[in-house]
Amino acid sequence: MSRTKYIARAGMIAAVYAALTVLVSWLPSYLGSGLVQFRVSEALTVLAALTPAAVPGLALGSVLANTLSLTAVWPIALLDVVFGSLGTTLGALWTWRFRDRTWLALAGPVVCNALIVPAYLPFTFAAAGLSEVPFLNIGVGSSWLSMYALGVLTVGIGQAVVVYTLGWGLLSALRRFVPAIDRQAG
Repeated sequence: MSRTKYIARAGMIAAVYAALTVLVSWLPSYLGSGLVQFRVSEALTVLAALTPAAVPGLALGSVLANTLSLTAVWPIALLDVVFGSLGTTLGALWTWRFRDRTWLALAGPVVCNALIVPAYLPFTFAAAGLSEVPFLNIGVGSSWLSMYALGVLTVGIGQAVVVYTLGWGLLSALRRFVPAIDRQAG
């Protein structure tokens, strides 16, 4: 694949990921953040199973989306720009590495985000003035480990739902209807 084509693909993926993330953030239920996350744009992480250009594209798209989504608690929200984007990037790298084994490849974005995002969620909740996890009566200021464990479970479930339903469907359709996509590392 030519360098120009690689950069163009990465740029298109970044733009679509960022636009989809920001668009969904405007919906009333705001699916892309919080303890339970169904970030629809994470379905695009499956593109890394098709082209290596998806890795930098998803990384840049995540940085853009998380930067555009900064809220009033912006100093602490930078954690999402850095570490949320790191989760997406590492998940995309995993997906590219295991691209020939779909089930395993799609586990990358789930595992990476489930392990990274909950590490900073208690800090963002506290900065936003949330003192308790609704419905569970768990204080945000309580044990970091208990909040982290809960976050691993809930973020992991949300990520798995998005990646293994929307993402796998997208990947299957692209593999079927767009056979010209490069699958080599070069």
